[in-house]
Amino acid sequence: MRDVTATDQTAQTPDQVLDDALKALAERSYFSRYPESPSPRVYGENAAPEGLSAYEAHLGKPFEGLAGAFDGSSVGDEVSPYGPTLGVAYPHLDVDAAMQAASTAIPAWRDAGARKRATVLVEALDALNERSFEIGNAVHHTSGQPFVMAFQAGAPQAQDRGLEAVAAAYAEQARVPESVTWEKPGKGEPLRMRKDYRIVPRGVALVVGCNTFPTWNAYPGIFASLATGNAVVVKPHPRAILPLAMTVETLQKTLQDNGFDPQLVQLAPEADGEGLAKTLAERDEVKIIDYTGGPGFGGWLEREGAARGQQVYTEKAGVNTVVVDSTDNLKAMLGNLAFSLSLYTGQMCTTPQNIYLPKGGIDTDEGHVSFEEFGQKLGGAIGRLTGDDEKAVEILGATVNDDVRSRAGSLASIAADAGGSVVADSREVTHPKYPDAVVRTPGLVGVDVAARDAYTTEQFGPVTFLIGTDSTQQSLDTFAETVRRHGAMTASVYSTDEGVLDAARDAAVDAGVALSENLLGQVFVNQTAAFSDYHGTGANPAANSAYSDSAFVAGRFRVITARRHV
Repeated sequence: MRDVTATDQTAQTPDQVLDDALKALAERSYFSRYPESPSPRVYGENAAPEGLSAYEAHLGKPFEGLAGAFDGSSVGDEVSPYGPTLGVAYPHLDVDAAMQAASTAIPAWRDAGARKRATVLVEALDALNERSFEIGNAVHHTSGQPFVMAFQAGAPQAQDRGLEAVAAAYAEQARVPESVTWEKPGKGEPLRMRKDYRIVPRGVALVVGCNTFPTWNAYPGIFASLATGNAVVVKPHPRAILPLAMTVETLQKTLQDNGFDPQLVQLAPEADGEGLAKTLAERDEVKIIDYTGGPGFGGWLEREGAARGQQVYTEKAGVNTVVVDSTDNLKAMLGNLAFSLSLYTGQMCTTPQNIYLPKGGIDTDEGHVSFEEFGQKLGGAIGRLTGDDEKAVEILGATVNDDVRSRAGSLASIAADAGGSVVADSREVTHPKYPDAVVRTPGLVGVDVAARDAYTTEQFGPVTFLIGTDSTQQSLDTFAETVRRHGAMTASVYSTDEGVLDAARDAAVDAGVALSENLLGQVFVNQTAAFSDYHGTGANPAANSAYSDSAFVAGRFRVITARRHV
């Protein structure tokens, strides 16, 4: 449990936290409610061992303590990417009864009002923060993220994104007054009416989680829907149930402690291949869907949801891009890129895949560097970063599934199909603690810009294309065209020429993707800050929404007006 002092943020009331979050959201300034450092100085000397013990206490037994309408059966086949079988059994939802329970729970939650809902959710996020090490271990062993990353992204950073969604949802609702007296001037006495405005939720929201970031990608949708008065059914990825089971358990307890029906939030675990997400998405009660995953099912949800009148928010696949024109700090640029490519073995939706640079090379502070030399130097930077197996696993984590492992081991085939060559192969790393884990370093494949079929398809995992172009202008043009057609969550540019940087900004606007410029230090293109950076834009095919702009929250409620003469 985290140490609390008189000056600690945890001493604030939920109302004070909400006000601070609203201020940060409006200013897009630095704000973090939940410390990302797992240091004992921050969370207390016993927090890490107690969190590990709490995680281990779930293993090999049924997960108990969830409220919900269950059908008497259980599911659960989670196996850690590091090797161990989790052996947790989860109660399977009775869909008909669950939808009835969710619908029944909504009116009291709706009528509590936006402020009350927001402060209850702040309490829930604080309670989740108390379980950060427990959740971090669950994310570590379901996603394959290295532990520190799993702790940070799976717990405090996800919690900050949840708080951001609550603040954004409250701000949008607060724009609507509860009641006004409306006067229309006329001859004699003006025409007067009293108009009362009521925030009304859409109904039941479905959140479909992913394997790689089970909490980080789910919390914005969960908390935005709850903050706007909806009930939520959480459908985790079948290989990453435990972190969201903990989340639902905590939310249910907080809701119940505040006098609300815990079945406002329900867990819907499934067996691998069951197809429960489709069954839930087709329910008439479901009015909102949040989805993170592949483009096939995501595209179906978007099309079907539009036909059914559902509000669907998706994050799908994309081809993230780096354009390299020139640099005045080659060593720092290569180090930054090497870390971005290596972190979690490229299994992030924000990891760069395509690096464009002229075939004639680039100018640097170390002289002109040819295309071939650039590849060798970047491969060398990756090698230095990941050369020590014991240290490398704390950056790389473990590969999450067989598809990623197959790609990592097939660079020669990928290169041959694209008419290119392997610049740096993906090395298999031995994990000192988990010998069954498959750990790989990033691989680099050099191709010509003409090999569009290769680099315009997402190669999820440790595969990066170095793409030779005729000029920086062609790099920018190809980047914009590729993102417009195939999507991207991130883009980056390196140049010492302000004209090139301006052109890159124009290309990013044209493509509809956020841009990072000349990142050299401890800020990486595949990391974003809650309350300041939007995650996604909704302006290209990779995602139709952004965490957490007005559009992400406003479609989750409606305003119903009642009026009468005064």
